[in-house]
Amino acid sequence: MDVELEDYTPSEDEPFMSDRQKGYFRQKLLVWKEDIIRESRETLQNLQDENGHLPDVADRASTETERTLELRTRDRQRKLISKIDSALRRIDEDTYGYCEETGEPINLKRLDARPIATLSIEAQERHEKRERVYRDDS
Repeated sequence: MDVELEDYTPSEDEPFMSDRQKGYFRQKLLVWKEDIIRESRETLQNLQDENGHLPDVADRASTETERTLELRTRDRQRKLISKIDSALRRIDEDTYGYCEETGEPINLKRLDARPIATLSIEAQERHEKRERVYRDDS
């Protein structure tokens, strides 16, 4: 089922994770993944194009700093693609949109803003609070 992203917005007035909603989120995730892959290819091409020898030490240092940032960004993108793939699997398994901690539906606005979300806002806040406490104890 192909759902046009601009023609439809999931609503609380319809059954939660109906075929239409699942189609909407699948399409949103696939478009996001394709955008990340395209950007990654462009980044890789830019890194290869800039592979020339720079005689100036400052230019070389600047280029190395940019490469480090690009590689860090690519690593974050790789992790994000993994989360997108996981969300797509959850759609296939009919577990998408439900909080991993409570099993309750995740708010549609949250899913629309962050389609890889696995926790409801309340569960996410509890999780972050526990992380802060743990970090403060270190």
